[in-house]
Amino acid sequence: MKVFVTGAGGFIGGTIAAHLVRAGHDVRGLVRRAAQFADLEALGIAPVEGTLDDRELLMREARAADAVINAASSDHRGAVEALLDALEGSGKTLLHTSGSSIVGDASGGEATDKIYYEDALPAPTPDKAARVAIDDLVLAGAQRGIKSAVLCNTLIYGVGAVPGAASVQLPRLIRQAQKSGVMRHVGRGLNIWSNVHVDDVAELYRLALEKTPAGTFYFVESGEADFRTMTAALAQKMGLGAPQDWPLEQAIEEWGYEMASYGLGSNSRVRGERSRTLLGWTPARTSVTDWIRDEMPVA
Repeated sequence: MKVFVTGAGGFIGGTIAAHLVRAGHDVRGLVRRAAQFADLEALGIAPVEGTLDDRELLMREARAADAVINAASSDHRGAVEALLDALEGSGKTLLHTSGSSIVGDASGGEATDKIYYEDALPAPTPDKAARVAIDDLVLAGAQRGIKSAVLCNTLIYGVGAVPGAASVQLPRLIRQAQKSGVMRHVGRGLNIWSNVHVDDVAELYRLALEKTPAGTFYFVESGEADFRTMTAALAQKMGLGAPQDWPLEQAIEEWGYEMASYGLGSNSRVRGERSRTLLGWTPARTSVTDWIRDEMPVA
């Protein structure tokens, strides 16, 4: 298949694109900077310079492709509208990347026993309403003649295919500890996130590209862990002392409201059943702490 991937210079998009190339697909990847062309070309990805604001470019690439994967942003509505408009009536596949902070509770590092399933999503918080509205717009593409699906990723760990590209959550914990000499988590770090290895994410996108039913929402997860457990593993790997609690207000000063409150300070416990039952996905990795201890590179 000819596949157009946005965010191909990033951690998720680049790994997905490289995985698709290895699987035999012809991949064109949107990147913002020509400086990344060599990295993509080394992976067999044909680079396309542009941004999510380039509506005509997005539409042109989408129409020329057999399928489209939006892995650049979960929150750029204009890009999603452009891709949907380009693909309307084509029967082509559009995979959109969302994130499971849509069910985040901004608990300040406290735990919850609430688990969310794909067929019973809660009403979003005001902070996440716009993202959920984009997810719904993509799913409604099934009524516009598009084989559209939303893949809602959890905390992703692992090493990406593109040099220098990093995931969202663990690297922020690491950078703060490198800067301060102290590993910290938001509040007491009892909050729990579902998680998944980036290589398993890429394989799921490949399966969804080939087999997804139209209008399907997937949670992408293969395990879960609380942040206190993850920061303890990170601190040990980095040769630091035990992780310390950090009041939310101070965490916001370091990471900003969105990241501290949702990305690092919330619970996001979900179960992804459709990837397994509809697509036959079998993740190879199921423990983020095992990966930190046994495989995570340390600068």
